[in-house]
Order: sequence, then structure tokens, then C-alpha cells
Amino acid sequence: MQAAISQRVEQIRQWLADNQLDALLIPHEDEFLGEYIPDHNERLHWLTGFTGSAGAAIITRDDAAVFVDGRYVVQVRKQVPADVFQYCHLIEQPPVQWALENLAAGSKVAIDARLHSAAWLNNATTAIDGEFALVSVAENPIDQLWLDRPAPVLSDAQLMGLEFVGQSSTDKRQQIAALLTTQKANAAFLSQLDSIAWLLNIRGDDVHCLPVLLSAAIIHNDASVDFYIDHHRLPAGFAAHVGDGVNICEPEQLAAGLASLAGKRVLFDSANSNAWAAQQLKNSGAQLIEAANPTLLPKATKNVTEMAGMKACHIRDGVAISKFLAWVDAQVAAGNLLDEAELSDQLWQFRQLDPTCRDVSFDTISAAAGNAAMCHYNHIDQPQPSKLQMDTVYLVDSGGQYPDGTTDITRTIAIGTPGDEVKQAFTLVLKGHIALASARFPKGTTGSQLDALARQHLWAHGFDYDHGTGHGVGHFLSVHEGPQRIAKGYNPTALLPGMVLSNEPGYYRADAFGIRIENLEAVVEVATQGDMSVMGFESLTRAPIDKRLIDASLLTDVELAWLNNYHRTVFDVISPALTGADLAWLTQATATLNR
Repeated sequence: MQAAISQRVEQIRQWLADNQLDALLIPHEDEFLGEYIPDHNERLHWLTGFTGSAGAAIITRDDAAVFVDGRYVVQVRKQVPADVFQYCHLIEQPPVQWALENLAAGSKVAIDARLHSAAWLNNATTAIDGEFALVSVAENPIDQLWLDRPAPVLSDAQLMGLEFVGQSSTDKRQQIAALLTTQKANAAFLSQLDSIAWLLNIRGDDVHCLPVLLSAAIIHNDASVDFYIDHHRLPAGFAAHVGDGVNICEPEQLAAGLASLAGKRVLFDSANSNAWAAQQLKNSGAQLIEAANPTLLPKATKNVTEMAGMKACHIRDGVAISKFLAWVDAQVAAGNLLDEAELSDQLWQFRQLDPTCRDVSFDTISAAAGNAAMCHYNHIDQPQPSKLQMDTVYLVDSGGQYPDGTTDITRTIAIGTPGDEVKQAFTLVLKGHIALASARFPKGTTGSQLDALARQHLWAHGFDYDHGTGHGVGHFLSVHEGPQRIAKGYNPTALLPGMVLSNEPGYYRADAFGIRIENLEAVVEVATQGDMSVMGFESLTRAPIDKRLIDASLLTDVELAWLNNYHRTVFDVISPALTGADLAWLTQATATLNR
């Protein structure tokens, strides 16, 4: 592999020379700028060997650098040859900064504008301040050189009936058109794949973990949509399904479609739409209105049908999780300390017992002992998965995609008898989880205002965790959905009834153990005896929390009551689907905890 990477870098250098360019900047992203990238768009992996989910590389005439964030500092050194690439930190020394420090003034740096957000290009242009030039190339050299590039997976569109989505595409398009009119926009460009899937009530299998179709769309203020997708991928009945006003255009027509907006006011989300589209619109004479994708808030606030589906799929998902947890305990009791890959595969087998389960919602984090201290650990990227170790913990963070919803759950499990330090940390994390789950807050409250509730007990002991506390979750769409979020950093989006967010405080001690407890929560209105109603959370996730890791002496009466009530609910909704040893396991796992 190292020889192949060296050869590929030399091919890029030859391309630079042939085109009188000085460097090529390649990000991990593809033209849709989404979290998940199909195999045929994994250009950074082809060039460097790096398999992580965030990163970039720069190739110059005589140098090369690869950029990753803190999650991948160890992994990148295992995958990317040090004699070819410098290792750089994506946040502390981003590619543009590296280029300013390493390239001569007046250099020409090639970029594929499709692979960068318009916001990135604007910021980069400001940062370089004329020191060198960013040159948008018409064709990506990697696409020319990647001879064994996988063919794109282009699945047929699946039509989502009202029994799943609860609102017609016609109604959704009228809702978005009204928002455009309010902002005095003639149209909006949509490139976020989950937005298009939500708007047209369709799903697909083009991208692992994300049930979407590779496509683009333009919605006009008369509620019509130009949908850029191969028409052969649309089933009979599509036109009737979406209603009047959806015009099917071939993907190759997108440039012409953007050009046709000349003179129009076009709402454009520069953080989530690529720079190529912005260039096409500006060159045509369109006026860009910088604003968030107009589908984000309507998509994030689930309707009654979507919320019912989220609750239903979490019960079925909880059955699979409970069977898995019972199975793990049985394996450990039998002295069979399995490895992380075997555990992850078995969890997927339990989920597949439900015929409605379509996919995982992200690659399972299956982490034994010290590996659990890496909060985004992936056993697939390791030379050899680790095995369970006695008297510590196993952390499993996983989720499923179902036609009626998306799940995401983390459980930390005792393997043997972990020590008091682990139990104390677990209990502090649990106290924070309960505090957030029990929160009551007025209209207008944002996630950043609630974040400290989940951290307070860890902070009191000098502990913390270096990730957000909660992310939004889509309905049979992206497991990481905005704009709502619970984190230290400021987020202006107020929480609204119908939003779904994760509640996942944690604690990680390097090379020793990692703890995270994650449920999904629905934002709901709560009646009060006071002057106003408030909002709170309703837990959706239905699986036991490991009582063996709890130091009950650290829990208040209110916290203990919350835990026992949660476990009663879990037992009531899951037990009808379990029998035999699985039911016996659930009975003890949800039994009342006393001091």
C-alpha cells in the first residue's frame, strides 16, 4: 500500500507540473459535504490511505502533508506513510495556514470547488490575502488517475407513505416556499441529501448509514422543485407521490439550472453548500441571500406521525439491545472474552432479527477497556480488534435505521467487577444524564444553556469530557442532524417541541477506561401550575442502564427514583418481546435498585 501511495503522490506532482500549478488541496468531503461519503468519493483515502471521517491533504511539487484532528492522531500514523507525508493537526495548523507557511508567494494552489463549502472558500480567500492563488480546476486529477474507482451505488428511490412521514411533499414544499417568500427569495439551492429526501418524502440506499439519494434540488417560491437525478431511478407512481410541480432534470443539467436563475434572489446556505454551486450562481448574475437551509427547522421538528414512529422503533431497537446485552453477560460468565469485531457483528445480527431494520445509523463503536477512552474509536481501523478484559468496562455506541425512525444508543457495560474509580465516574456521568433528562426550561432556551446540567457533577470532582452533550437526530435520516445541539459552544437555535436530541455525557481516562450513557430525548411541552407551560425531555431509548456500575450512595432519592422509573418503563415495553433467558436477564437488569 505504501508503494502505491508514493506512486499516486508522484502522479499528482506530474499533473501539477503539466498544468503549471504548485499544489493540490484535497479535503475528505465530497460535493454533498455530508458526514457520510460513498466509496467512490473517498478521494482522500485513495491518495493517502487514511480512513478517518475528517481530514485533508496537500501535495506540492516536492512536499506533502496530511491533516487530521485529535481523534485520529494515532490512526493517521498507522495508515499514512511518514516518508511521504508530514502529519499536521487539522484545527491547530489547517491546510491554508500550512500553505501560507510552506509555499512561495504567488503560488497557485489547485482546488476542486465542489469539495469545499462556499463559506470555506470565502474564509480561505480572506486568510491568504493574495499571498497565493486558489485555482478551481474543471476536473479533479484524482478522478482521472483513480483507475479502479468503485462505481457509484445509485439505488432506486423509495417512496415514503404518509403512514411514515405524516405530511405530503406538496404541503412541505408550500411550507418552504412560504419561508422563501418571507425572505424575499425567488428560490433556494438544496444540496444536503437529507433535506431533499425529507422534502420529497423519498429515501434511498446510495450512502452507507444514510438512507438518501445522491441528487440536488432547487425549490422555487411557487413551491415547484427542480429535482436533479437520473429519471430511471424514480419508480412508477413518483409523480403522483410528490404531487404537481416537481420537475425531473438529469444531473448533468445542474449547471444550466443554476445559470437559469440569472437575476433571481437565491437563498444559499454557504456553510452546507459547495463553492462550485456558489460560483455558478454568481457567474450567472444571480443574487445570493446568505441564510440557513430553509428545510432544517421543519425537518428537525418531528410531526405527530414521525414522533410515534420514533417511539415505536426505539422499542424494537431496545429489544435488540437487550438481547445483545444479555448475550454479552452470558459470554463473559462462560469465560468467552470476545473481541470488538465479534461483538459488533453480533449486535447487528440481533438488530436484523427485526425485518424492518434497514441499516446501521453509523458505524458501531465497539470498544473494550482502554479503547473506550477514545470517544470515536473504530475497531475496523485497528490492525487487530481488542478483546474484552475482566474487571473493566465495554462501551458500545450504535444505532439502527428503520422506516419509522432512527436510533442512537450508548451503553457502558461491566465486564467482571470494575474498581471503585470506574463506578464513581459512571455514577457521576449517570447523575448528569438524569439531570439533563429531567430538565424543565422555558420557551426560547437553547441547547448551549442546558449543557452544564450534564457536566455539573463531573465538574464538581474535577472531571469533564471533550465532546458535545447532545446532537439532533433525524427521522429515518441522518443520525447527526442540525440545527439544534447541546454543547458548551454557543448555539442560537432554541429547542422546540418535536425535536429529538441525544443525551450523552461521558468520562474518559486515557488508556484505562471510557464511559458514556446515551439516550435519545424528545422535546415535549410540560404543563405547570405556574404562569406558563415549559418544555422538557421524554426519553425515547428503551434499554437498561448497567446497575453493576452504579454507586447508589452517590445518588439522591430523586435520581434513584428516576432510574427505577426508567427501568420499569423499559421492562413494561420490552418484556412482551422476550422469553426464556433473555426475559430473565431483563427482569434482573431492570429490578429496583436500593441503597
